[in-house]
Amino acid sequence: MASDKVLTFTNNNFKEEVLDAGMPVLVDFWAPWCSPCRMIAPIVDELASDFDGKVKVGKVNVDDNREVAIEYGVMSIPTLIIFKDGKAVERVVGYKAKNELASLLEKLL
Repeated sequence: MASDKVLTFTNNNFKEEVLDAGMPVLVDFWAPWCSPCRMIAPIVDELASDFDGKVKVGKVNVDDNREVAIEYGVMSIPTLIIFKDGKAVERVVGYKAKNELASLLEKLL
């Protein structure tokens, strides 16, 4: 069950929602058929709640939004990229524990 704080990013809204955001943005590149993506989804939901108002959190379905995935070199999923000031500043590939991801976000605030 996805948090209502986790946004959906697409090819069409990526620039506005992520690159032009006035705060850090955690982007989860995923696909519905990806088991590790489903494993990390609850952690992404928790981070969205924990950092509400400080970090924007959203997901890009790579099957439906290949342009964005290709532009940012997403070769494996899940890939989580943290953007700040319109630039990708951190990249995590594969499953990571919540505390590891939270510490990456904390240092960007």
